[in-house]
Amino acid sequence: MTEHEGERIAKRLARAGVASRREVERMIDAGRVAVNGKRLTSPALNVTPEDTILVDGKPVAAAEPTRIWRYYKPAGLVTSASDEQGRSTIFDHLPKRLPRVMSVGRLDLNSEGLLLLTNDGGLKRALELPATGWVRQYRARAFGTPEPDRLARLADGIRVDGEQFGPIQATIERQAGRNCWLLVELAEGRNREVRRALEAAGLTVNRLIRTRYGPFALDKLQRGEVTEVPGFELRKAVRGFFDIQREGSRG
Repeated sequence: MTEHEGERIAKRLARAGVASRREVERMIDAGRVAVNGKRLTSPALNVTPEDTILVDGKPVAAAEPTRIWRYYKPAGLVTSASDEQGRSTIFDHLPKRLPRVMSVGRLDLNSEGLLLLTNDGGLKRALELPATGWVRQYRARAFGTPEPDRLARLADGIRVDGEQFGPIQATIERQAGRNCWLLVELAEGRNREVRRALEAAGLTVNRLIRTRYGPFALDKLQRGEVTEVPGFELRKAVRGFFDIQREGSRG
């Protein structure tokens, strides 16, 4: 096999749904991956369909076609495969019929709404990169009376606790007693970004619902419901994601 044959082992395992590329690299460092009977010590290896790959001593199945599901994550669930504090995770509640899936980004414990799931680790990483330009849309209920001038300043990007946020569009929908509802849009996915940005504008978020991630919308999904994105819709939405991956790898 020449240097340019096949594909990198991390990419191959990510496409097979084993884990994201970065997670695969950590698995290799831990000695959990073997190719043709030899335990790997570095991810700098290309593999072909003829190679035999084992993870934790078990053969890796051929990569399946890329799939995406829309999932309404309820509040109160952690977006991770396991939780060191013993809290319930989304994977404890997903239907058993699903294959092994990974979440595209995260929603924090108290947030709810649209969470994308995929069986393709490469796609997961690509769609999390800012290079997609995909807008994340939320409906936020917050305690307080919004000040239009303070909300408008979010559109220029603000610094919170030493961290620079990109532009955030926050539009007032209505005031409901001592709470208000806002529509919030941003193209990043930083930790608790919406909550922290609105707090900087003088509001305390007490309910946060993600309603859209790029071209995918929550629509009429009910809490805990999962539905697969049709193949034609998926192909149209992620047509150029390999280009996004290449851009991300150069950054």
